[in-house]
Amino acid sequence: MVQAYNFLSSWQLFPEKCVYEFGERPLSGICRFRAVEDTRELNLEVSWVDLRHQAFDATMTLRPDGQLHPIEQHSFADASWCSFPNGITCEHRLYKDGRQILEVCYEIMPNGYLKVTHKGLLEDGSAYCNLEFYHKQLSVLPYAASVAGAVIKPTESGVIRHKALTAMEEQTNMQLEQIRRQIELLALQAQEIHRRKELSQIIYGAQLNFSPVIGQVYHLYEKRDGTHLLSMISPSEWGKGGGPFQRCLATVKLLADHTWSEVV
Repeated sequence: MVQAYNFLSSWQLFPEKCVYEFGERPLSGICRFRAVEDTRELNLEVSWVDLRHQAFDATMTLRPDGQLHPIEQHSFADASWCSFPNGITCEHRLYKDGRQILEVCYEIMPNGYLKVTHKGLLEDGSAYCNLEFYHKQLSVLPYAASVAGAVIKPTESGVIRHKALTAMEEQTNMQLEQIRRQIELLALQAQEIHRRKELSQIIYGAQLNFSPVIGQVYHLYEKRDGTHLLSMISPSEWGKGGGPFQRCLATVKLLADHTWSEVV
């Protein structure tokens, strides 16, 4: 199930980016990949809202072992095949009476979007191809699109559940987004502190011929013997020769906490 890890999320549909040769374009939608606990199976949950604002949903169990498995109580297909060739591709095929009727390829694109390609046959035997595009995002609505799936009748309970899930996900996803931003900010602050610590360790191990003053700007040089020196003289003030140093490592400033920050 390691290769399925990148898919385990909720994916929101871009209706305006989709191309349908068969079926009606949905108003909005979502598909979810969920791991089934203590098994090597996945649940693919598909929900969507059509242009008449009616809610639909369906669930299918995927067994990504490259073997054909029967589907019970499903009018659209009677067997399913699934495989993950790699960590960004999922291939799923549906069969009816021993004949392949639908091939679905889920592919995570370089920009992070999920591209879903449906290839199937119409009743007259002609082929069709539907393209759907999704994005993984915390703020998603609980519907998805899969117009090539089984025909499912809308129910009042499905509409009620859709409204409840919408309210729940909007609230929890807003809170998760706030936490995510806080974590990102803390990570940036930690990286900046780490950089100041490394720079400070070099400076306090360098040759100091004066007492640095908080808030003042100095220049850190690497000498030709590999040791370091902190100087008040900038590289331009040494003239064409550049002084008795191999190079200037950084222009730095002493902060109130006695750490050093590089001046850009």
